[in-house]
Amino acid sequence: MEKLKCVVPERLKRRVEESHIDDLPSLSSSLLQLFLSLPQFHQLISELAAEPSTQAGLCGKNEGAALDLKQKGNQCYSSGDHSQALRCYSQALRLAPIDAHHSGKNLVATLYLNRASLFHKMGLPMESLRDCSRALEISPCYPKVWYRRGKVNATLGNYEDSVHDLSVAKDMEPSIGGKKQIERELDMLARHHEKTTAKPASQKSVEIPDVPSEIKLQCVKTPDKGRGMVSQFDIPQASLIHAEEPYAVVILKHCRETHCHYCLNELPADTIPCISCSLPLYCSQHCQVQAGGPIHIPDTMVGSNFKPTLECIPEHKHECQGVHWPAILPSDVVLAGRVVVKTMEQKGQFTDVPNLSETLGLCESYSKMSPESKLELHIYSIVLLFCLHHSFSSELSINGDSASQIVILLSQIRVNSIAVVRMRSNTNDSYDQQDWFQNFSFGEAEAASSVEQVRVGQALYKAASLFNHSCLPNIHAYFMSRTLLLRTTEFVSGGCALELSYGPQVGQWDCKDRLRFLEEEYFFRCWCCGCSEVNESDLVISGFCCVNPNCSGVVLDNLVANCEKQKPKVPETISNKSHLQVHELNDIDIKKVAQISLDQTQSSFHVDSGYCLKCGSYCNFASRSKEVKKAWTDFRRLQDSIASKDTCSTNLPGALRSLGLLRSILHAYNKGIAEAEDILAKAFCFIGDFEPARDHCKASIEILEKLYGPNHIAIGYELAKLASIQLALGDCTAVYNINRLSAIFSTYYGPHAGIIFPYLLVLERERSRIIQ
Repeated sequence: MEKLKCVVPERLKRRVEESHIDDLPSLSSSLLQLFLSLPQFHQLISELAAEPSTQAGLCGKNEGAALDLKQKGNQCYSSGDHSQALRCYSQALRLAPIDAHHSGKNLVATLYLNRASLFHKMGLPMESLRDCSRALEISPCYPKVWYRRGKVNATLGNYEDSVHDLSVAKDMEPSIGGKKQIERELDMLARHHEKTTAKPASQKSVEIPDVPSEIKLQCVKTPDKGRGMVSQFDIPQASLIHAEEPYAVVILKHCRETHCHYCLNELPADTIPCISCSLPLYCSQHCQVQAGGPIHIPDTMVGSNFKPTLECIPEHKHECQGVHWPAILPSDVVLAGRVVVKTMEQKGQFTDVPNLSETLGLCESYSKMSPESKLELHIYSIVLLFCLHHSFSSELSINGDSASQIVILLSQIRVNSIAVVRMRSNTNDSYDQQDWFQNFSFGEAEAASSVEQVRVGQALYKAASLFNHSCLPNIHAYFMSRTLLLRTTEFVSGGCALELSYGPQVGQWDCKDRLRFLEEEYFFRCWCCGCSEVNESDLVISGFCCVNPNCSGVVLDNLVANCEKQKPKVPETISNKSHLQVHELNDIDIKKVAQISLDQTQSSFHVDSGYCLKCGSYCNFASRSKEVKKAWTDFRRLQDSIASKDTCSTNLPGALRSLGLLRSILHAYNKGIAEAEDILAKAFCFIGDFEPARDHCKASIEILEKLYGPNHIAIGYELAKLASIQLALGDCTAVYNINRLSAIFSTYYGPHAGIIFPYLLVLERERSRIIQ
């Protein structure tokens, strides 16, 4: 793409720089004509959209490579290297064509059988059972698969299924010796069944999401934020107000090997590849079919139970020809391609890209973008248009109007798409909850210490895009598979704006960083109450302490001070009443850190950088900042030791000394101190010394409660760490913290909290045990 940018003449670049929405059709036509005259553009399209028949596609099937991986997997299986064997078989399945045969057997079915045998040996019977069934759907007359599935069902205690599968295997087995061996297996199974009662295989129950209440929401327009959603009536805390499936979604590149390309859940060991290309991986056949459409397999290969259904427009089908572009182009461009194809499928016309603004009803951001971003959007729109022409419909017109519609769509995606996230911690979701506390050790106490949101996908939700942003939101967004759910985190009065956070909130970043992020990513200046009113969190989050040891005041650097000076100067056209929730200024807490900066009427806020906001004492920033940087060197070393699983003992004394130094320089509520305390808590957990780990965890939480408030979801994550450490110590006060975190999680996630955070169920069970 950089090469194409370089060949655009300056006159065209100036047109792009000065362009507005109305200029797009003619500007796109000019750029299109330019690129059509360039050999390097045609070369690029040839590389991106080449079909396997003309060029080995990056995502195409490769029978030779699949056979090589199969052989390597067999060797690893024989030598006992099961993890490597699993990788080889799974990769071979991605590359093997569905109609390829080897030694008289379908290659894909054989690979599923080999992987099923491996799973059985690894003690993963459910994964083995699923792979056997997949092999039989392709090759129903494969006796070895029937035999393997019979053995797996026997392991699971499914007696009748096991007898059925082994009997079919015996009937199909061509050799007399093979039939006698299976007869012996059946006799042994019958004798064992007489002595024991078969236990049904355990299955995880799947909860049905609670349905949004009869809550009447209304889309309104405000001078400061444009469109937004408000409630017509009062809404209780923790109410589910909205649930929505995405209009289009795409997995992010860094999650392609770890998460399902359709539902975006974490992949199991028995992954399923796309039937026609080697890029996507799915967690189930349902997701495979939903993403790619009905699987076309010759009738002679299909078993009687193989009945794929299609409930939606397949989003991956147009990318599924072994071409390069779905793997190479950025995720938001691939997402735009899915939106275009879905819209044309719905409208039933495939010659021109339709007016997507009318279809989606999304706001655009093109006019506010930088010249560099505008040019990038134009180039990607033309490239995507050619790729769709090759991969989706040769009838699709390539002209300035179609290219301009994609430019608008890309600008809409930049500000309207939502990152689909998953919660990740050091906890292994497959752990046995019954044994979790019976063998409590560092691993379990530290399991909840790294809870974070991981971006796994990017999606467009048409209705959800109407909800505006606030750095002090009153609704929380989370995901169950691809479904977006919005839940109130506080009581919301009728007429109040329902606002979620587009990024960092009050307590997470200071105000200047939040404002910069929102302006750069979403092109608006935030005037929410968190960014337009003085709050203690923004004053102390990165503040220094007063040089007077008896003063609790805060000292701000120049950048933070300038941002705080601007806060009360809200333009007259901006009304903070759009968020009607009462976020009262906590005068008592603010006066503790900035008493002289508030006048009696609180109509203005006086800030001088470098001076204490409570007593006026001067602070030398230059020398103190150097000391802070030096202190953090010890914490980085400690973090590296934890990450590399090395001993932390040698780095702990230095980190403890540095903590004392930070506390003498930074304000008591500075987030840096909370982070340092958290690192120390992890380090002490790592060496199994839980008492200091508990104390440092408590100290971190005390600071974070000042920054976020006591009932924020971030506090819930921290309480999970603390409760785990307390349980390791046999500390009964863990009950109080488990009650707190359960209440917080229920507010933010409702009945899905235990599904999203499996360790929460374990903690609650331990709470019940202690109480009893």
